[in-house]
Amino acid sequence: MTPFFTTTGDDGYTGLLGEGRVAKYSMRIEAVGDIDEATAAIGLARATAKTEETKQLLLQAQRDLYALMAEVSATTENAARFRKIDQAKVAWLETQTNQIADRVQVPNEFIIPGDSHAGAALSLARTIIRRAERRVAQIIHLGEVENTNLLIYLNRLSSLCFVLELFENQATGLSSPTLAKDN
Repeated sequence: MTPFFTTTGDDGYTGLLGEGRVAKYSMRIEAVGDIDEATAAIGLARATAKTEETKQLLLQAQRDLYALMAEVSATTENAARFRKIDQAKVAWLETQTNQIADRVQVPNEFIIPGDSHAGAALSLARTIIRRAERRVAQIIHLGEVENTNLLIYLNRLSSLCFVLELFENQATGLSSPTLAKDN
């Protein structure tokens, strides 16, 4: 039976995909953790989604985030072996976002999350994705990761989560979201 722990990280260091170990608090590992958290938050949104379309889009995004996480986890020498996020993946997200946006009313003001379970979960996922985006920007700017499509993918994924929030709210019968401004 596979053990649930290896003890290799008990010293506060963890391995990369390739040669080398880094501190568990390194920016690269922080980015991996944020991407992992985003994947889990998307899972919550997928579990609460009303529409099959949303569920399928989120499942693909989760799979893409696992590939993204692998590339971030790889050493510079091994990163190309794990490269799955490219301009085509970014274009796919843009197409999906635009197709959903055409079917919802996008408000001109900020909204308050919580109009539906799935909408609230998507809003939470969006904010976690934005944090992961900031971490990935940092490690790209530091030269630890080269593939700028990772950063663009995360940016587009947060936009998809926003329009899916509106879409899921609409699927529950809500005609317009709760606005941040008290009118």
